[in-house]
Amino acid sequence: MNRLLIKSSAFVRTAKRILKKNPHLVVDIQKTLELLAEDAFHSSLKTHKLKGNFVGSWACSVDYDLRIIFEFVQHDDSEAILLEAIGSHDEVY
Repeated sequence: MNRLLIKSSAFVRTAKRILKKNPHLVVDIQKTLELLAEDAFHSSLKTHKLKGNFVGSWACSVDYDLRIIFEFVQHDDSEAILLEAIGSHDEVY
């Protein structure tokens, strides 16, 4: 099931900053987003529920330290994924 990915303005802004500093991450982020749209719970994503200030959100891994925070939402009567944040473990939590 391919879900629509909706990118928040904060996600886009931060992703641009990260890619400007680390252009080699383009392929990794793109592959992660494609896999997330296809199967949000694929084992390589290490998808997990968040707690505390992030209740209702989920996180997945791009690489060892880079995370994507997202939420499952409804969009045009189908399930979509709202991309909320991207960054290192310390930046997003």
